[in-house]
Amino acid sequence: MRPRQDSAAPDRREEARPDEVADVYEVDEQVQDALDRLTLLINAAEALASTLDIDTGIRRLCRTLVPGLADWCAVDLLDDEGRLRRVAVEHRDFERAAAGLYEGVLPPSEGSAAAGARALQGVGPVLLTEFPAPQESDDPLHVRELELFGRLETDTAVVAPLRARRQVFGVLTLGRTCRETALTQDSLALVEDLAHRVALAIDNARLHAEVQHTAERLQRSLLPEVPDHPPLELAARYQSAMATARVGGDWYDAFVLPDGALALIIGDIAGHDLRAAIMMSQTRNMLRGIACDRKEPPGKILARLDAAHHILSPQQTLTCVYGLVEKMGEDEPWQFHYAAAGHPAPLLVTHDGETRYLTGGRSMLLGMDPAEQRPAAVERLPPGSTLLLYTDGLIERRAEGLDRGLARLRQHAAALAREPLEAFCDELLTGLADDGTDDVAMIAVRTGPPRAEPSVATA
Repeated sequence: MRPRQDSAAPDRREEARPDEVADVYEVDEQVQDALDRLTLLINAAEALASTLDIDTGIRRLCRTLVPGLADWCAVDLLDDEGRLRRVAVEHRDFERAAAGLYEGVLPPSEGSAAAGARALQGVGPVLLTEFPAPQESDDPLHVRELELFGRLETDTAVVAPLRARRQVFGVLTLGRTCRETALTQDSLALVEDLAHRVALAIDNARLHAEVQHTAERLQRSLLPEVPDHPPLELAARYQSAMATARVGGDWYDAFVLPDGALALIIGDIAGHDLRAAIMMSQTRNMLRGIACDRKEPPGKILARLDAAHHILSPQQTLTCVYGLVEKMGEDEPWQFHYAAAGHPAPLLVTHDGETRYLTGGRSMLLGMDPAEQRPAAVERLPPGSTLLLYTDGLIERRAEGLDRGLARLRQHAAALAREPLEAFCDELLTGLADDGTDDVAMIAVRTGPPRAEPSVATA
């Protein structure tokens, strides 16, 4: 049992000394400062990682740093020609740093005494506490820098190089306008860490853009030029997925057979990687060989392609439309004899803007069952009509049904029915493939215009 405490006995608990309380508060402040710094770096990293567009990421970063770390923030980057360009300026008072007010190409940095020029040489970060009047310098870049400090009523500033992997990409400038919250030498370590993270993000974004450009060039090099085959008009387009740097398996093809028929092809290999692109090239060439070997109905051509594909590339699936645009006689209309293996239905757009999908000749995608029967269908192509073959990137969008995408394509195509064929294709890409989440391939053929009705002579 716990002994009873004598009420007359003195309380032996000692009160904390003032110096101990101060130590506790000091520790708490240090912990809070560390948490604030960590939160700031995390928010900055999230802003930079939210997009692969450098300018957009930099602007989001500045909005994260203001007013948490500074009253205003500016980022200047070196462009491909070595010129210094102000990408963003953000101020805690939005009206004082309206978009574009201080942005654009800056004067040359060579031989300049500006703090930004020194940062480009790898010096820094540097704390600035004195700001001469712009009139005291005849250095154009220095003048612009001092004008910025003056217009934003800067009291202290830190200028840091954006440096990563032994390369300087630009300059980060942070400014405070109030002496009570001035930037100090203690701020330099945080700014240096922050500038390094920004530089890494810039380097990664530029590397991604370079890889994406290389991937797109590779993809385009695998696609053929469409033939000149009057009186038919042909146009084709390919657009890579802007959101990724991956090559894909979308392809189109067109060539003229010995009897004058125009072979028209659209296809999509499953996957978005280098293997899919290689498979696309191999399949396209294999289909060309099968089609040129002997002329057969499109369903049999796809069946032969499926049999060969099953032997050479088992477990690899693809979709494809193979068709022939031809005339049975001089005075006969153009017709499209085609077969579709798991691919979106071709779209026919008349000269008057009527649209309908060609849903005949359908079978499952290739690579599933080499014994699958491949039917074919024939459609008449009216004079002045446009036949469009496309991949699913043109109609599919996240968070919506396929029917809506198909309806949207019909609406756009109907409005463009009488536009030149090149403009027809460009406008479809602009209007329907702007989200950049998937590759898009498309090929279109237009028949000759309707014959003019003979004029009736009047007496």
